[in-house]
Amino acid sequence: MNNYVILTDSGTDLTKEMAAECGVEIIDLTVSIEGMEPVANSDVDPKELYAMLRDKKSASTSAINLETFKERMAAHLKEGEDVIYLGFSSGLSYTFTAGSLAADELREEYPDRRVYAVDTLCASLGQGLLVYLAAQLKANGADIDEVKTFVEENRLNLCHWFTVDDLFFLKRGGRVSGATAVVGTMLGIKPVMHVDNEGKLIKVSVARGRRASIDALFAKIKDTIKGDPKDATVFISHGDCEEDAKYLGDRIVNELGVKELKIGYVGPVIGSHSGPGTLALFYLGTER
Repeated sequence: MNNYVILTDSGTDLTKEMAAECGVEIIDLTVSIEGMEPVANSDVDPKELYAMLRDKKSASTSAINLETFKERMAAHLKEGEDVIYLGFSSGLSYTFTAGSLAADELREEYPDRRVYAVDTLCASLGQGLLVYLAAQLKANGADIDEVKTFVEENRLNLCHWFTVDDLFFLKRGGRVSGATAVVGTMLGIKPVMHVDNEGKLIKVSVARGRRASIDALFAKIKDTIKGDPKDATVFISHGDCEEDAKYLGDRIVNELGVKELKIGYVGPVIGSHSGPGTLALFYLGTER
């Protein structure tokens, strides 16, 4: 039976168009800029958000609540569809917890339906890539249990490698100290980070200068990509630094032979915390 829907959230950074193409439904987290009324992630233009962040305006985000999840899931269950929710890493957001609780409650209300919530332990287009691959399985006839198994078996191979251009956004989020931000900025130090097996963002190393930090991301995929690169799907997300994303993408295509590569924005929810100049690389690797 293929009568089920894949739900995810805007932690994926998938655009509305890409979600529609994949046949998945996205539930929005919200963003508040300068303390104004929160708006849905999908209603915020990323380019405009990054312009405001560069102008030192503040932004905050809110997770999806339990009732919103229940409402969206129940709409499908009432129509006789099963539901699998592939959620934003629990190591970075409360969103998955709310989605999981909603699934637990609805499973009792609809005992004849399958209602799954899977913590992807992923974020941004890393989560987006895992959802994209799951949607491809569904399109090729996989049932809901096969999709659930695929996500659980592959999530810790979904590599996330990040660098940022402005250390002060990491300082604001508590990722680096004020002293590190000041000294690192003076010396042109750029952190290289990844999402670990608990779905948390951690710093792994540093590079001297922007180009060196981007080349460090390329070195990671070259060393750890799983299988034949020609068969891989690679996603890159950026915080309004498209030229850097294209530079990295060109190296991956030309030097590794990757044929399927997609570039998109780090969306408003994640970009509010990582800031302009964020560059992130996602692919299935031998390990995180």
